[in-house]
Amino acid sequence: MYLNPPQHAAVFSVDEKTAIQALDRKNPVLPLTPGRAERHGFEYFRHGTLSLYAAFNTKTGEVLGKTATRHTSSEFVAFLADIVAHQPRGKEIHVIVDNLSAHKTKLVDAFLREHPNLRMHFTPTYSSWLNQVELWFAKIERDVIARGVFTSVPDLKRKLMRYIRKYDEQPKSVKWKYFDPTWKITTDSIITVH
Repeated sequence: MYLNPPQHAAVFSVDEKTAIQALDRKNPVLPLTPGRAERHGFEYFRHGTLSLYAAFNTKTGEVLGKTATRHTSSEFVAFLADIVAHQPRGKEIHVIVDNLSAHKTKLVDAFLREHPNLRMHFTPTYSSWLNQVELWFAKIERDVIARGVFTSVPDLKRKLMRYIRKYDEQPKSVKWKYFDPTWKITTDSIITVH
């Protein structure tokens, strides 16, 4: 899907970042100073958690995001419906996901039967790092979540969605590069097990 995507189709790397905590720190973050790293106190208030669903468009780098209080199969299907709604009617859609059980339920199967233009592709077990949205999740973790101060779950949601809107103003797609061509995995690669 990355090396040779189908022409005229949309390809999305999809996953969920679960249990993002809305932490309100008791003490302000102390800034970086000469000879001293940025510091913050270890005491905080917990206001609850959110899950963030994200669909990373592998061609454009744009992200479609949605927050949910839980991460269930029905929430995943609702997010798939959002992806379909944001594409022209009848457009072929390919979704790359990991092997989470919520991605393989009867509810998901029923949705796929109702939307034959949507096809799911699963990363190999224990290889979720092949899903490009994981790189984008690392970015939002660094930029928003890790050092964020959130006064409530709605505040966390607002800041996550604001970040996505701002990111989509100048999105960046992922272009994996190999510095040693002998490491490159191709469709002709042979894997041997000893």
